[in-house]
Amino acid sequence: MVDRPVGRTRAAVVGTGLIGGSLLLGLRAAGLDVAGWDPDPVTRAQAREQGATSPDRLDDAVADRDVVFLCGPLPTLPETLLRVAALTGDGCVLTDVGSTKAELAGFADGHGLAHRFVPGHPMAGTDRAGLASAVPGLFETAAWVLCPTGPGLPAFRWLAGLLLAAFRSRVVPMSATGHDAVVALSSHVPHLLAGALAGAAHRAELGDAVLALAAGSFRDGTRVAGSPPQRTANMLLGNREQVLRQLDAVRAYLDELAGAVRADDPAGLVGLYRGAATARTGLDGRTLRAAARDFPLRGTGDAELAYLLALGADGGHLSGCRVADGRVTYTAHLPTAVL
Repeated sequence: MVDRPVGRTRAAVVGTGLIGGSLLLGLRAAGLDVAGWDPDPVTRAQAREQGATSPDRLDDAVADRDVVFLCGPLPTLPETLLRVAALTGDGCVLTDVGSTKAELAGFADGHGLAHRFVPGHPMAGTDRAGLASAVPGLFETAAWVLCPTGPGLPAFRWLAGLLLAAFRSRVVPMSATGHDAVVALSSHVPHLLAGALAGAAHRAELGDAVLALAAGSFRDGTRVAGSPPQRTANMLLGNREQVLRQLDAVRAYLDELAGAVRADDPAGLVGLYRGAATARTGLDGRTLRAAARDFPLRGTGDAELAYLLALGADGGHLSGCRVADGRVTYTAHLPTAVL
């Protein structure tokens, strides 16, 4: 895999909408030689107007690059992965930013790309779209999931180091299937709930009055309903089984809440909301402790991979990844309850 300082890394971003555009601008701000490409000529022109390199041909954008970020719509990623892999050298690390991981990871493995493709998902974004909405600092301190595999450990180590240095993101190693199960509840089902709440208001007989009196709870609860509909549909259908499974869990809890209301049961409601408040408070109230682990670069890598996957599953993240003297050293942060 690539072995050069971050400032000398040559990167490419394929698909320069909100996420890809933010990557393009952020990598450039970090001092990297980066080129962006988008199938839309208007978007390529917009990138050039912002001072970014954006060739008209994909071949020119990805040629001789050390890493390529694939940022197009989810349904396009398998074909784009194969196309970019054919245009780049075997030492070029490939990654994506899609909101589902298992399907593409399996596709890459089936096409012999697991050694250099690292599935990724930065947990950042807005309800806007397009390069005009791109923000160079969008990924700073954000959780960025990477899915390491045995064959792809060298690529994972290098990419993790790049993201930590360029964006100061919190790298979260997880299995592809584990990622899809977690984001179904943390990200995808909330889009369903937001759509249902906003959609009910849209259909309500007194819909205008609802909007006139909408307070913070309605605004917060419906924010992602304003996301581009096609992007949301791609996300939900790309993780359909996990979304439906987690939706059943949410529906069960909602049924308990509704049952307590029907039964005029204040104690039941209070108990259920206390449980909910514990999770909500945990968003900002988790206490983490740092711990370092190192592993030899030679060998099977089984212990290293098991450590990384357990770290993400336990709610931890990486803030450091250093390869030197035949070893890799990780700086991890784990909830104190796990340590």
